[in-house]
Amino acid sequence: MTDLSHFLAPEAVEASFSATSKKALFQQLAIIAARHTGLAAKHIATAIGDREKAGSTGFGGGVAIPHGKVEGLERIYGLFVRTAEPLNYEAVDRMPVDLVFLMLSPPDAGAEHLKALAQVSRALRDKQIRAKLRGARSNDAIYAVLTGAETRDAA
Repeated sequence: MTDLSHFLAPEAVEASFSATSKKALFQQLAIIAARHTGLAAKHIATAIGDREKAGSTGFGGGVAIPHGKVEGLERIYGLFVRTAEPLNYEAVDRMPVDLVFLMLSPPDAGAEHLKALAQVSRALRDKQIRAKLRGARSNDAIYAVLTGAETRDAA
């Protein structure tokens, strides 16, 4: 079961996100994350941009998990967006990306950061979850998929 609620808040989900390029995506994600965390968007954009230079965070299947460690962050923070149009992301499979999970961590969150990344990756590698995320009509429906609430509601 997927439950990302310990680092993903309901207000950190956007069902129809508009970005024209990977760079624009990162800038817009940083602005939203800055609003939620109180940190500077510039520092967030730099952290995810620096990480991206080490290798693409687009891991295939239309999914990307940009991430970085940001000074001043007290806990792991997640933000999920589904883009209105798939973006060229330079993913490992060369497919465009439409499902993006931004993950930010405090600089000292070594194992916790890796554990959270693995959890997000496991969830987004699941074809059924990706299909549900693409078919969800609202932010709340997407949040339910990412936190497992839709399986609890069905039980």
